[in-house]
Amino acid sequence: MDKELELLLTQALTLIAQEKRLDNLDKIRVEWLGKKGFFAQKMTDLSALSAEEKPKFGQLINQMKTQVQQALIDKKAALEADQLAYQLRRERLDITMPGRYREIGSRHPISLAREKIERFFTRHGFVIETGPEIEDDFHNFEALNISKDHPARDMADTFYVDDEMVLRTHTSNVQIRTMKTQQPPLRMIAPGRVYRSDSDMTHTPMFHQIEGMWIDEAVSFADLKGVLIAFLRDFFDTPDLRVRFRPSYFPFTEPSAEVDVAYGDSGWLEVLGSGMMHPKVLEAGGIDSSKYCGYAFGMGIERLAMLRYQVKDLRLFFENDVRFLHQFK
Repeated sequence: MDKELELLLTQALTLIAQEKRLDNLDKIRVEWLGKKGFFAQKMTDLSALSAEEKPKFGQLINQMKTQVQQALIDKKAALEADQLAYQLRRERLDITMPGRYREIGSRHPISLAREKIERFFTRHGFVIETGPEIEDDFHNFEALNISKDHPARDMADTFYVDDEMVLRTHTSNVQIRTMKTQQPPLRMIAPGRVYRSDSDMTHTPMFHQIEGMWIDEAVSFADLKGVLIAFLRDFFDTPDLRVRFRPSYFPFTEPSAEVDVAYGDSGWLEVLGSGMMHPKVLEAGGIDSSKYCGYAFGMGIERLAMLRYQVKDLRLFFENDVRFLHQFK
């Protein structure tokens, strides 16, 4: 019986020593140490032994099982070490090789122009405000003194969601919402996306605007001129840039003016609209027009970016051609 057990042990240890795969070690463990394994079967032979032989036989089998368990543990550690060594050799990093070149991207020109505009006005005390892009008729039209029969309400210009809701046609809606939730003095700008039904070399259905206003007890047109002239000279990096104000008409300002800049050989180019806030707009925003006055202005970011970067076709900003974008690194 002892020789038979020793032969069995030798066979198990030999199998373990010769094994080359980690996943096969578990199979060997089950075959030899499992509930139906070889050693378990040998334990059934205890019933045929005498009372004196049973303890000795059981102890011998347990010792052999312990040896097989330890052999499995040692073999597993050795195979794992070999596997790790192989991975380290295969995945070794040669630090003398040149690194992979990753090209650095660039900011979009619209983002660059918007941030430059925002930096100027925040330096001068203006706060950035935001509002919804899907707006109701009151905030987008009525509160801005745009009557029911005004051409701006025509379906050819405005995207209607339903009878009462539109995709905002300007960010002036944020001015109304700011007036309704805050009290003067108010000095804010509202950058964001706006939507109009138009598309050609100089118009797109979606574009970006920045509207601004300053409301206080003694705000004048001179204040408006001063801040806009300073802004345009800063934006175009031209300290002596010539700027002119032309009388115009907007339903939400009175008096109103369009602002032009002298642009190279092209003569005067219009860049934004402005004016003193109409009393009806102040009242619609909950501001006492007998005590407070203010100015407002609005500009298209794409328009300014086209002039600053000398881009001839507005659609280039939205086509995402990397050859175009690469120029703005």
